Amino acid sequence: MTSASDTPSSLLPGIAASLVLALPAWMLGKAFPLVGGPIFAIMTGMILSFPRRPAALEAGIGFSGRKILQYSIIFLGFSLDLGLVLKTGIESLAVMIFTLTAAFLAAWLVGALLGLKQNLKILIGVGTAICGGSAIAATAPVIGADEEDVAYSISTIFIFNIIAVFIFPALGHLMGMSQADFGLWAGTSINDTSSVVAAAFAYGDEAGRYATVVKLTRTLMIIPVTLTLAFIRWRKAALGRESLQLAKIIPWFVLGFLAASLARTLGRMPETLGRNLAEAGKFGICMAMAAIGLKSNPSKLARKGIRPILLGLACWASVALTSLIVQSAG
Repeated sequence: MTSASDTPSSLLPGIAASLVLALPAWMLGKAFPLVGGPIFAIMTGMILSFPRRPAALEAGIGFSGRKILQYSIIFLGFSLDLGLVLKTGIESLAVMIFTLTAAFLAAWLVGALLGLKQNLKILIGVGTAICGGSAIAATAPVIGADEEDVAYSISTIFIFNIIAVFIFPALGHLMGMSQADFGLWAGTSINDTSSVVAAAFAYGDEAGRYATVVKLTRTLMIIPVTLTLAFIRWRKAALGRESLQLAKIIPWFVLGFLAASLARTLGRMPETLGRNLAEAGKFGICMAMAAIGLKSNPSKLARKGIRPILLGLACWASVALTSLIVQSAG
């Protein structure tokens, strides 16, 4: 973690290390979009966490894993046109509310049965309910999650992203789903945007277009969820007579994400610039994931065993089934 005493010169070596790891991960993510740059970045960082590294890198690595992550989430907002998103959101709002509820209930109940700690349950639940790695990245600083929890939750979500790409289209055909129904199902049940796009366009162009907009709408749920989690954390600290100022844990970067989305929607910047800023945000996420991987402890992750993966399966299954049930009842 960085401190007020950190200077640009002390941060630069660690930031440069994160940048160097992010570059090949970014290119691999472009070549293999189903995996994605952030997964390549965090896995590379975890592999390179074993050798001892110079202490001079630590401040910058911590800065990359937290501050660059937060700035990158703001930049992602430039990819959202709120007019289109809100129109689709009204059509799919009921499904989203029920799937969000199902994911959080599964995370709470199954996580308790598996004996997992609170932060890991929240991250896997949020990642499943909203948008995979981006939601985990946005939530982690709000709840004070450590690097190991972030690394394990992102890895868990990734497993089910890949599975979904292969089994969702087959299941959709088996159930005789229409293009619109499948698009809504994929957009509300698959975690990562690239996996949503891959699965839905494999089903059909109409399903792909609809699923993409539904998924972007779902991304906006980051805002109320992180604000609620910040308030809950502050409230618990207040009841426990701990000193924790609400202003310090309010996710300002999520508000920045909303402001960026508004700027895109209102046409306050050229469309090309908006796309480039959003791409910069995606690259920044790769830098942050590389840093988080470097700060993680793979031996601790291994000791967690299969329990987080079982929680991820429970959350994912509950979201997929709930989406189908709500659609059939609508």
